Amino acid sequence: MSNDRRIVLFDYFGVIGLHQRPGALARMAARCEAPVDAFTEAYWYCRPPYDAARQSAPQYWRAVLRRLSLPGDTDMIEELRLIDIDSWSRVDDRMVAYARSLRDRAEVALLSNIPADHADVLLTAQPWLRDLDHLALSGKIKAVKPEPAAFHHCVSAMNATPTDFLFVDDRQENVRAAQAIGMQGHLFTRLDVLAPLIDTWLPTGTA
Repeated sequence: MSNDRRIVLFDYFGVIGLHQRPGALARMAARCEAPVDAFTEAYWYCRPPYDAARQSAPQYWRAVLRRLSLPGDTDMIEELRLIDIDSWSRVDDRMVAYARSLRDRAEVALLSNIPADHADVLLTAQPWLRDLDHLALSGKIKAVKPEPAAFHHCVSAMNATPTDFLFVDDRQENVRAAQAIGMQGHLFTRLDVLAPLIDTWLPTGTA
């Protein structure tokens, strides 16, 4: 493909979407009557198979509860699932507006680690995402960052080459993984740092 292509590939959570709602893990831990630290460790330890659609939501929550040596009925699991989804529902409105505005100057895509049931809710709440040039949601593509397969999926699905991409993520290990397959990468901190970098990266005349 031509090197004239410019594809900005955004992470979602921590870049466009905000990080998990403060207090959400404590709320879920309280529902289980579990210590917050132990619940948090189990929540994240069990997460990758759920993100990659190798486990359903009930399977994930049963794995979390088993790790805590706790029983869990269907009602508790569903309550935990809904609290979890809500905890990831906030967005940075400035980043939403910026990502949408970039489509006048570049191709814009999204690569996010997100379970399939979370993704369905996200796409309903943020319908503008469907207007992007490509959506790669881990629960749908069955690959998670920083696995190379997640990045190769985007390259193949967009009929592009790695050098066509600038990948933007707030986690260094994901940026390094993108760079390892030949993408350019940027560790996101603030919009006022990102925007000038993208202006420079885009071909002359697109800014």
